[in-house]
Amino acid sequence: MIERKQRRVERAALRARATATIGGFGAALAIGVLALIAGCATSNRENAAMAPVSIQAVQYYPFQVKGYQKSFPIKRIVVLTLADARTFKDAGSISHEPYQGHPAIGVILDRQGQIAQRLYGPDLAPLVREAIVQSAQEAGMLSSTSPLTLHDALKARGADYVLAAKVTGLWVVKQRGAGNEGGPTWFSAADVALEVTIYKPPFAVPFWQGQSAAEYNDPPTPAAGMRPEDETEIYDQPGEVLSVALTRAVAGIFRRDDLHTLVMQDAIPRR
Repeated sequence: MIERKQRRVERAALRARATATIGGFGAALAIGVLALIAGCATSNRENAAMAPVSIQAVQYYPFQVKGYQKSFPIKRIVVLTLADARTFKDAGSISHEPYQGHPAIGVILDRQGQIAQRLYGPDLAPLVREAIVQSAQEAGMLSSTSPLTLHDALKARGADYVLAAKVTGLWVVKQRGAGNEGGPTWFSAADVALEVTIYKPPFAVPFWQGQSAAEYNDPPTPAAGMRPEDETEIYDQPGEVLSVALTRAVAGIFRRDDLHTLVMQDAIPRR
């Protein structure tokens, strides 16, 4: 009799523990679902407060990149109209169609990785062409633009060099991260890539060919011992972050040692 009573007590204790475990799991599941719902509600409120489209200002920042100013000889270089030949890493998942004549340049994502705002910018061809002209001037060259085709520019012989380029990458993503004591955090990442060919008139054979690319993260990669959430943004607008990447990519053309050596060693006959 004593043994049977003891077994009944043990079985009752096991049932009680099982019920408590299931109840705890159910409570945890309920809390998780409520947190998810709250997060989605917060994200929806944030997205509703944000316009679906933003036209961003993108520009070249003169003299932001140091170390190559006045390093080239005073030679004339003409920059032709550029082509927008971007290939997108996220092809198929995000629309890259222009908006009212403005090219797509990026997106803002919410905490769930959903698009909260689409970003558009200025016409890329004149933007990047003028940036290259300014950077060439910083390098010490006499630079200008030309509406001519490559064929006609080489025949014109109005310059020592003719530069043709295309934009193969130009995109920025700004995303909200987890909040901290100071409020919600934002992180932006921009990348710009250019393919450049320089000719020496009247020859149609490239004098120099190369690529120049740059990435910029805001906030920058944290220093050792620092957490990403401890860093704060430098720029308010994603277009400004993209402008830094653009400036670095364009300046990178004239920071190339191989191009610098070629131009320095190239003897231009007097006309």
